Formats: sequence, C-alpha cells, structure tokens
Amino acid sequence: MSGRRTAFIHSEQIEQYRYPEGCPFRTERAGMLRKTLVSMGLLSGPGIREVAPRPADPQVLTRFHSARYLQALKQADQGQWDIEALHMGIGTEDVPIFRGMYDYAVLAAGATLVGAELILSGEVDVAFNPSGGYHHAFPEKAAGFCYINDNAITCSVLAEAGKRVLFLDIDVHCGDGVAYAFHDRSDVMTISLHENPRMLFPGTGFEDEIGEGKGRGYCVNLPLPVGTYDRAYLYAFESVVMPLIGAFDPDVIVFELGADALAGDPLAHLHLTNNTYAEIIKRLLSFDKPILATGGGGYSVENTIRAWALAWTVFTGDDDDFGLGALMGGVMMESTDWQGGFRDRQLVVTDEQRRAVIPALDASIDLIKAKVFPIHGL
Repeated sequence: MSGRRTAFIHSEQIEQYRYPEGCPFRTERAGMLRKTLVSMGLLSGPGIREVAPRPADPQVLTRFHSARYLQALKQADQGQWDIEALHMGIGTEDVPIFRGMYDYAVLAAGATLVGAELILSGEVDVAFNPSGGYHHAFPEKAAGFCYINDNAITCSVLAEAGKRVLFLDIDVHCGDGVAYAFHDRSDVMTISLHENPRMLFPGTGFEDEIGEGKGRGYCVNLPLPVGTYDRAYLYAFESVVMPLIGAFDPDVIVFELGADALAGDPLAHLHLTNNTYAEIIKRLLSFDKPILATGGGGYSVENTIRAWALAWTVFTGDDDDFGLGALMGGVMMESTDWQGGFRDRQLVVTDEQRRAVIPALDASIDLIKAKVFPIHGL
C-alpha cells in the first residue's frame, strides 16, 4: 500500500437515476464500477473509505449557474418545459428531459463537493466521484449530457478556500464549460487534452484559446489528432502538461477522468488504451498534491469501468500487475477473452498512423510553447 488516504464517493441513492433508454450516457457505470471494486476487495483496507454523497446546496450551485437556469431545470424535471428552457439547451437530443434529472444532477454535483470537503479538511489525499465530471454545462446552458457543472462549481469552492487549483481534463471532449468559468482568472489553471475540435463536439479548444486578462496563459488547450495512440499521448503530456503543472504549483488537482479517449469509444476517434490513464495518474501523484477525480465521458461501458477500476488501483497503490493482475482476469470481469486484469492489451500502431499523428502533435505543442510557456517562465 502507498499510505495514501482515498475516498470513493458513491451511494445506492445515486444509482436510482437513469438517462432515457437509448441515450449514450449511462449513469449506471458508477454502480457497476463499485460492484467490480467490491468483488475484488478494492474498497476496503487501510486508508480506503467509501463516502456517500449528499445533494449540493442550491446556494453553492449559484456560484456558477444562474437561479433562472436552475429553476428551468427543476421545472423541466416536473414536466413544465417551454421555449425558454429549450433555448437553455434543456430538452435537446444530448440533454434529454427525464424524471429525476434535477435531483440526479444536484446529487452528482454534491458528490464532487463532498470530495472537495474531504480534501480541504485534510481527511483524504485522493477522492474519486465516478458520477461527476459534467464539464460542458455553462451558467445558463446545458449541453453534452451535462446539466450542472460540478467541476466548475467545485474549482470555485476550492479557490475561494484559498487554494491554487489545477483543473486537468483528459475527457476526449474539450472541457469548455470549466474553461469558460475561469478564462479570466489566474488562481485556477485549466488544461484540456481532447480530440481535434474540428472533428468533435463542442468545436472549441484550439491552441490559441489561452484565456484573457489575468487569466491569459492559464487556459491551456491541447487538441489531439484522430488516431492518437498511447506513446504519442504521453509524449504530448510530458511536453506540455508536466512543465505547466510544475510552474503553476497547484495546491490541489481536480482531474476529469473521462474514458471516451479509449480506442473503440463510439463517440470519438482516438486510439488509447487505459495503460495511458494509469501512467498519467502516476505522473500526477508524483507532484504529491491532493487529487479530486471525477468521471466524465465514456460510452463503451465495459471499457470505461475497466479504466476507472485501473485508475482506482493506481490511486490506492494496489496496481501490482503481477499480483492483482493475475487475480483480476477476464472471468472476474465477466468476460473470458482477456486475462490481463484491468489493463488493456497494447494496440498495434501503424507507420501511417505515426506519420499522421506526430507532426500534428508537434505543431500543437510548438504553438502552446510559444503562446503559453513564456507567461509561466518556461
């Protein structure tokens, strides 16, 4: 064991909510993840806690969202939906109306805030809310399956407590709502690695979007070309993210752990395995800062659960490939096709893929180094 104190934030209450049938976003991932972790004995032991969420206080929600928007969400949940709500994105294809949507969004946001409380009180070193990560919601706009932006709210709470906050987003979609929240502030740095916005929702997150005013240089976007693979991703991460974290020197890291950058995700086009996620977490832990992790995207449910389970073992220090890997074979994951535990197989990378990915990454890295690095003395 690493000696880290960790908290898994979940409850049976949050499992009762479901997006409509046919919606790609599956809230049940969190409960399935918990079942997997419990079956492997990974939610018990020294330094490991399971903590139930509680609904976020409405006043805390207004640190980012308008009262008018929150009321529209609540009314839509109760069947009172109008053109004004539609203009706020509520009731669109990617933000469906369903019974309990408001209560779910408030509870999911509350779960992330509970994680922040545990970190601020010094009770834990790492907190993980797999039901969080709704980074596309804006003050008066729902989008991308996101109703209430728990990340933006929580970063604000941490900053108001006097903490320098790094928001790192490795979801395949740009963390646009969180970047918007802090685009003119220097106490919260947002870094988003995501698929090229020309190819994918939300269509923002280019290298020249670096913030404004006091926030200039504290908003960082690293677009990734289609087909980005493990080694290329880690090369970009080492080139851009690691130096910026070192220069910014945050007090706490809020980490959006979206699993939709994995190969085979039906809504994206990257080529990662979850081994990259494990490597990124190890690099973050090397800074010895508290980490508050949230879920986010991931539309291949089995791949997402395995990635998050692997992430949890790294957080807790239980990622012994030769020990747990032998025990956690495919049979334990209700599949017999792979006996490598939570870790994905290595994927073949073609020469053509390398020729397409590396030059595009180099161009993006060079732009960020030219526009952002000098602001931080790099």
